[in-house]
Amino acid sequence: MQSTATVLVYSDDANTREQVRLATGRRPAADVPQVEFIECATPAAVLKELDRGGIDVCILDGEAVPMGGMGVCKQIKDEIFQAPPVLLLMGRPQDAWLATWSRAEAAVTLPVEPVEFAAALAALLRSRLSIEA
Repeated sequence: MQSTATVLVYSDDANTREQVRLATGRRPAADVPQVEFIECATPAAVLKELDRGGIDVCILDGEAVPMGGMGVCKQIKDEIFQAPPVLLLMGRPQDAWLATWSRAEAAVTLPVEPVEFAAALAALLRSRLSIEA
């Protein structure tokens, strides 16, 4: 197992990014690596980090302004070759169809519920790291 996983968190709201960090802790599950975060507050910063490579999972805030995480997800799935899996943070459960449209691999609702969130993140890390192994 690799020693760390790199998780990109996109939200214009520092409180949302903090919720993600706190819900994840050092690692979301015992069988996945420790997590290092790269925080982005703008879509341009997300694209810049993805171009650098090394991102294992993206967590995108669907409520971010000026461009929500669903639009960012759709853009990276269309433009980035072998884009990392995406965990989308949605404002309402009724937005699940938009998460599907954006091609996100997983979605949870805001505010972040730690157990649900950690399980979704761990599943994406497992799938991503098993592909790389």
